[in-house]
Amino acid sequence: MPWYKKLHWQIILGLVLGIVYGILAASSGWGGFVTDWISPFGTIFINGLRLIAVPLVLASLVMGVASLSDLRKLSRIGGKTIGIYLATTAIAVTIGLVIVNVMQPGKFIPEVLRDQLMSTYAEDVAGREAAAGDAAGRGPLQFLVDMVPSNFFASAADNRNMLQVVVMALFIGIGLIQLSKEKAKPLLDLVDSLNDVIIRLVDVIMLLAPIGVFALIAATITSVTGDDPSQVMGLLSGLGVYCIAVLLGLSIQTIVVYPSLLKIFSPMNIKTFFSGIAPAQLVAFSTSSSGATLPVTMERCEEKLGVSEEVSSFVLPLGATINMDGTAMYQAIAAVFIAQALDLGLGFGAQLTIILTALLASIGTAAVPGAGIIMLVIILEAIGVPTAGIALILGVDRILDMCRTVTNVTGDASVATIIAASEGQLGEPNLSELGDRVRISTS
Repeated sequence: MPWYKKLHWQIILGLVLGIVYGILAASSGWGGFVTDWISPFGTIFINGLRLIAVPLVLASLVMGVASLSDLRKLSRIGGKTIGIYLATTAIAVTIGLVIVNVMQPGKFIPEVLRDQLMSTYAEDVAGREAAAGDAAGRGPLQFLVDMVPSNFFASAADNRNMLQVVVMALFIGIGLIQLSKEKAKPLLDLVDSLNDVIIRLVDVIMLLAPIGVFALIAATITSVTGDDPSQVMGLLSGLGVYCIAVLLGLSIQTIVVYPSLLKIFSPMNIKTFFSGIAPAQLVAFSTSSSGATLPVTMERCEEKLGVSEEVSSFVLPLGATINMDGTAMYQAIAAVFIAQALDLGLGFGAQLTIILTALLASIGTAAVPGAGIIMLVIILEAIGVPTAGIALILGVDRILDMCRTVTNVTGDASVATIIAASEGQLGEPNLSELGDRVRISTS
């Protein structure tokens, strides 16, 4: 198959064209045209992915748990999954702290720019502080209460409550394990058919990915720059070292830590792995949402990397809700960066607090764009740094959010591959794009 017919190259082309057009539109004052006539196609693409995210998580996780056949197997796989997720998040936060302490990006912020940013984003900061205040005012076990929905249909109606959907799916799956095969079969057949339909819909929606990515990137550029691209260059020149620190940390986690774990704990070829998940990474970059990317991540892991449906349907939905390595690393770097910019010293105890708080915050962070910034406010409160300091990073947060989502999704896929290998459920990878196109056209 020619390279230009492969999905990931088409998405890359849409990404590049979106950047070029976004810069051109911003320079020419076409922001209104992009908002009215280009951006809606990106919104449609994201909405399509979000539309199927909840039924996909529910169906796949119910099937995944029920297929484990007994609670001991569920406990074994669940224990390994959560353990690896927590370990990779702890590694990510530690890497972030090492980088930010060595590079000290906060020392590079001119006082004039610092005052300007604090003034420009004062209103946004107030809104984030209010949201974080609601979260911080809850009891220490409130996150456990929030995991169990009082109304499942209300939870399923909001993608921000994905963790509640996961818990409900686990309950249903455990309940099915308790039933005899005869009684469980009708519901399992229904859920299995729903799961197959959703996977087919992922294929259909991904046909729109190149157009959707083009629209999302163009809209992001014009929304960040307005009609003056020099604003972004001004921000990047002042916050450049901070951006480099974050991107360096994310790169180490993505292309060093995950491949090393795959090399040690699975037979997966690294080049094959990244080729297989490339479309999921590109969708993650354009949407800034690991939750919206979940359908694509599951499809690529199952159909391209050889991860069994049993493992994929359990590990990946769980990862999209509790595994936020990129977000946790960013929070650690941002917290120390803000302290440095405000000339506030952070001792070993404060940085240990960052590790623990970021680790716990990553579990409760919603898999949607911008949620990490709210959890950052809580971390700043925990270490005694003025929360108004988040104004220093809001200008470049959208760009970095796109990058850290790629790390989050890559981490989910890596752990799913490792778990599948440990359970003897990792098949042969299949990177052919032909099967998907034939299946769609003949369905």
